[in-house]
Amino acid sequence: MDTATTLARLEEARAADSTARNRICDEVAAALLAAGSPPEFEVGSADFDTDPYFVCADRYWRRRLQDRPTVATALACGRWMTDHVTDESWIAVAEQWGLGNGFINRHSAESVGQLTEAAREIAGLGEAAGQRVAYLVALFHGGKLRSNFCFDELHDFLASSPLALAAGAHREQPLFLALRSFAAFGSRALTVEYATDLLVRAWASPRRTRHTVDLCLNGLALAVPFEGQGELLRRHAEEAVEEYPRNHMFHARLAAGLHMCGRHDDALARIDTALALLGANPAFSHNILQDQYLAKRDAIQEGRLRALRDAEQQRRWDQQIAANAQLERSLHTSSVRAVEVVAVFTAAIAFAVGSLQVTLTGKLPLSDRLYLLAAQGVGLAVFALLIVGGTWWITRRRQHGGGGDA
Repeated sequence: MDTATTLARLEEARAADSTARNRICDEVAAALLAAGSPPEFEVGSADFDTDPYFVCADRYWRRRLQDRPTVATALACGRWMTDHVTDESWIAVAEQWGLGNGFINRHSAESVGQLTEAAREIAGLGEAAGQRVAYLVALFHGGKLRSNFCFDELHDFLASSPLALAAGAHREQPLFLALRSFAAFGSRALTVEYATDLLVRAWASPRRTRHTVDLCLNGLALAVPFEGQGELLRRHAEEAVEEYPRNHMFHARLAAGLHMCGRHDDALARIDTALALLGANPAFSHNILQDQYLAKRDAIQEGRLRALRDAEQQRRWDQQIAANAQLERSLHTSSVRAVEVVAVFTAAIAFAVGSLQVTLTGKLPLSDRLYLLAAQGVGLAVFALLIVGGTWWITRRRQHGGGGDA
């Protein structure tokens, strides 16, 4: 297929609906592959929805990378991009193709020799072009390690690999920082503070892209558990959803954060939203994502039921503790009252016996007998009051923690 025919068909695709546009782009990409000639047109965006030139180039390089998923193919893609992708859209296209094709080809491993050879070849491209190509190839290999959850290997690659170092100034791109943050959060050898610092730098960058946001949230969701993880994920995911309200992945990340925070009803609503958005805008990995979202939904529902059971169990424990405390107070009060009754009853008996002795024996005058009875009654009353007052004072101090082992 010559260049004129290619351009004519892509212009035809520009006016077609999405289904026809994708079909035309697939056909043009297949024809270019069959002819063994890369696309000769310019790519000016990373828009899958309206730009047939980007879609066609994406299909072409995706198939080439699937046929030979090596850094050598990624390097060839980077060199093609240097001549055919505009400066304004170069970073966006590199992010899309680097991470996207890294995920698709995650099952193929690259040797250290292959990475080193790619770095040597890139060194001969010149500084500016070499840094761009190295950035794309580093994202491609890093995307594989990310998709396979090789956190420590990814960190070492980004920190010290000659291929990653060849990216130069592009190492400060927010996506590159986010990828380093992802590796740090998942590693058990690195600190949370180090990972969080990288996250903050990537998130606060004015050049932050959707892929950067996705990587930051992905790193928080897959991090080795740490205190405050759920709240940190929830806060960042809420900001992401506000910025990209139609992105199903960000709703799913928000559901994960809410789930970690114990807000199960809110998390269930968010994961349902993610499923609905995924169905309305099916992605390349639709089935994989749908299975992940459904598994998360089951986990949220299980957590919700467990929380309800725990709340009911706690309510019963609280009721039992309250009942035990009431019973203890009742027994305590009964014991105190029993002591008081015994003291009064003892004093009354002693007074009665003493009165009989004074009344029935001896030859004292009536006035003296009455005096003795009054003195005896007062003494016994004072005794009873001392017993009752002392009991009240001791028990009151114990109840208010004033003494003893209250």
